[in-house]
Amino acid sequence: MLLMTALLYAPALQAKDNGGVHQWTTAKSGGYSYKYVAGDATKTRFYELKNGMTVILSPVNKEPRMHFYIAVKAGSKTDPATHTGLAHYLEHMMFKGTTAYGTKDWKKEQPYISKITHLYEEYNKTTDEAKRTAIYKRIDSISGEAAKLAIANEYDKMMGAIGVKGTNAFTSFEQTVYTEDVPANAVDKFLKVQAERFRDPVFRIFHTELEAVYEEKNISLDNDNEKVYEVALAELFRNHNYGRQTTIGTVEHLKNPSLVEIRKYYNKYYVPNNMGIIVSGDFDPDVMIKKIDDHFSYMQQADVPKYTFSPEQPITAPIVKDVYGPDAEYATISYRMPGIHDKDALLADLVGKVLTNGRAGLIDLNLVKKQKLLRASAYTDILIDHGYMVLQGNATMGQSLEDVRTLMLGEIENLRKGNFDEELLTSIINNAKKTLMQQNEKYDTRAYALMAVFTSEDDWRNNVTYAERLSKLTKADIVAFANKYLNDNYVVVYKRKGEDKNVVKVPKPAITPVETNRDAQSAFVKMVVNTPTDAIKPVWIDYNKDMQRGSVGPAEILYVHNADNDLFRMSYRYKIGTRSERRLAVLAQYIQFLGTNSKSAEDISKEFYKLACNYGMRVDADHTTITLEGLQENFDKAVALLEDLMANCKVDEEALASLKARMTKARADARSNKNMIMQGLVNYARYGEKNPFNNVLSEDELNQLSGAWMVDMMHRLSGISHRIIYYGPASMTTLTTSMKAAHKLPGMFTAAPEPVQFSFREQKDNEVLFADYDMVQSEIRWVRNVPGYEPGQQPVIDLFNNYFGGNMGALVFQTIRESKALAYATNAYVGLPQKKEDPYMVSAYVGCQADKFNESVTAMNELLNDLPSVQNSISTAKESLKKELETERIMQDDIIANYLIAEQRGVQDDIRKLVYQATDKMNYDDLKKFHAANLAAKPYTYCIVASEKKVSADDMKKCGPVRKLTLKEIFGY
Repeated sequence: MLLMTALLYAPALQAKDNGGVHQWTTAKSGGYSYKYVAGDATKTRFYELKNGMTVILSPVNKEPRMHFYIAVKAGSKTDPATHTGLAHYLEHMMFKGTTAYGTKDWKKEQPYISKITHLYEEYNKTTDEAKRTAIYKRIDSISGEAAKLAIANEYDKMMGAIGVKGTNAFTSFEQTVYTEDVPANAVDKFLKVQAERFRDPVFRIFHTELEAVYEEKNISLDNDNEKVYEVALAELFRNHNYGRQTTIGTVEHLKNPSLVEIRKYYNKYYVPNNMGIIVSGDFDPDVMIKKIDDHFSYMQQADVPKYTFSPEQPITAPIVKDVYGPDAEYATISYRMPGIHDKDALLADLVGKVLTNGRAGLIDLNLVKKQKLLRASAYTDILIDHGYMVLQGNATMGQSLEDVRTLMLGEIENLRKGNFDEELLTSIINNAKKTLMQQNEKYDTRAYALMAVFTSEDDWRNNVTYAERLSKLTKADIVAFANKYLNDNYVVVYKRKGEDKNVVKVPKPAITPVETNRDAQSAFVKMVVNTPTDAIKPVWIDYNKDMQRGSVGPAEILYVHNADNDLFRMSYRYKIGTRSERRLAVLAQYIQFLGTNSKSAEDISKEFYKLACNYGMRVDADHTTITLEGLQENFDKAVALLEDLMANCKVDEEALASLKARMTKARADARSNKNMIMQGLVNYARYGEKNPFNNVLSEDELNQLSGAWMVDMMHRLSGISHRIIYYGPASMTTLTTSMKAAHKLPGMFTAAPEPVQFSFREQKDNEVLFADYDMVQSEIRWVRNVPGYEPGQQPVIDLFNNYFGGNMGALVFQTIRESKALAYATNAYVGLPQKKEDPYMVSAYVGCQADKFNESVTAMNELLNDLPSVQNSISTAKESLKKELETERIMQDDIIANYLIAEQRGVQDDIRKLVYQATDKMNYDDLKKFHAANLAAKPYTYCIVASEKKVSADDMKKCGPVRKLTLKEIFGY
């Protein structure tokens, strides 16, 4: 499950006076009383059931789906000090079923579960290693017997069969949240399952799931960012569990779990008056509240202990800490902030935006825009009891981390002295209005905001009135806040490159693979899956009706109307990318530092931010895209500002020199990033020595790059073939008129340079591409090119991915994680080509402990070479695929994005219709035939990132001849 130690959600924070007409109002409908905030555009209703459960309903009737959050106000903050990580453990176990599902025969299974529970208590209290080993052998043996009666992943498969997607959960400081995206016609089935799920969960298949949590812990030990975060919070909060405990727990506690303590925690906190059900999507709230009440009224209210803590002692002098690891170095400065109910909480949030808002904050303008640092940002996270503000900066060439600290503290000093424009506050308010529109635009983002308000014990009025309340704050308020909270009372953590000698991985216990009984299905699941539902007819895109075409001179317009709000998103999509001109990748960065004769780069950033609009430039292999988004009321001004920059930007040699230094440093940092290294290996596997990943300027070419060339290229860009893509409230006629006036075009486009062609490799034999990296885990990715794109193959590919390795109910996850406990993260799929002339890509992945390398490779290879036949899983995969297609609605500018992909693949119509019509006709034989033709007994390139001290060359040679690539070969510089 997804572990969240901090939600980067900007909450609508507490204020003394909400003011205006936005007051809480009570109403009654459908036999239930509820509260709502007057003037709330979302018309969200807040109910409290008789047993104290909170239900929050926010209808958005655009798609026949709804997003559910079932949230518990308990997380790592309330973990027992002797059993840290317990809330997160419990989150994992809530997917294992109950006495009704997840089991073939509960009466026979129950004695084994009891024995395992008692053995873990004995194990927990035993310190003698020989005795512990003997106890664990008994746990492993009895768990194997118990597993014969369990049905692994039955919850996930059941959710898939009824059309639910996005099944997951996360744990944080003060919340454990279960999340699903549900078809509108499956809500009765879904609620029946959830009511059963929380009635009396059974903590079965524990020791293999425990191993998955071990792997999750090992992943965190390889994450330098996580280590920095933990050190900073530990120093900020010495008396509070925000700092004293981590969400995932200590190694010692992970090694000594207690099922008894997990049950106690469940009984204490998973009670209705401590839980909330949050729903947004396609439903009638009068009907929905009754359904939820009917299903959850059985839950009994109980007293929930309040978390108590001692006040923190003031930090009177900077606290300096070092963290070591292989990733690039950086510095963080952290300050303690007030909690969410404090009168200063809103100011804390505003101060974060004054420092960083992406465009016109102090750090944005003074450190990023002026390129004094490689990267820099700030954010504020306000929790219930305390908050914290973090400034993070990455050094550029020739800087020390102490230099980074000094520069960031300089912006704190500017804040304290009031060295910022008061006009910035107006801009922040305008952007807050835009952010609120974006939040409410889709049902899933709206549901998330409501969930965050519930678990943080905030007031929804504060969200509704956020911009209004910001407008009451002044520059003087900000300066006073900064002088009160931002002094020498900070924690600075230097993330330095080097070996972390304190890492202790969670050891690998001896686990015998357990039965998953993937053919079995409980009576409860059969009943749920077979319950009839009202049909929902699928809706396909008609590219000729759902999208309009127009033109301005030689440029085609692709247009979709926005009838929902005042937001627009527009882009110029040029037919030129790095395959034609590698220097464009540098231009995409350089443009943000350029001004014109009348405006500096800083002026341009501030003006865009004031308009609540934003521009950007991105370059891929085949296209250069300049984007513009924001409030439609400011569309013409924003376009004029962008066009002026494109047409009149001028060379800034000082900015270019700084950019080259920063890019040199960023490129060096990328070579220290294991994710980037793996991306480079995969590209090398697909294309060979010369590939799109390392198709970059050499160091000499970068150093010799001329600012004059880049500025000239920007001036000439509108003369190169491109399309105008628009989603917004303006009509096509209005848009065309605006574009004719603002977007100057030639009578005929100039052709772009001929692109470099990269040839895909044909793998004839197994081989290994290896990169050495200092890490606890090992990461293995299987890669294979399969030429011959054929749209008619899409149905079997989609079904195969659903069945084989694309989700938690699929064969790969069940086998490698659930049965053999080899990895936390694993998947396998057949990826579609970007263009019709490209091949498919077979990809498989396992991230595991280094000492599980051989077992993991063997387990994945067995699946790649022999496709098991599991009829129930095939039926589930088909039902899941069909229901997703029936309820999926491609809307807004996603229509244009879908069309562009189809165009590149040479597809004329919405291919989902073909998949839907073919799904019922397919069976195991079709999947087996596809598997045999494209996966089984085929050569693969194994891309491996691991420490050569932990994974031996001899083990890798079992996969094929090993080639250890240098970073120069991978990155091209």
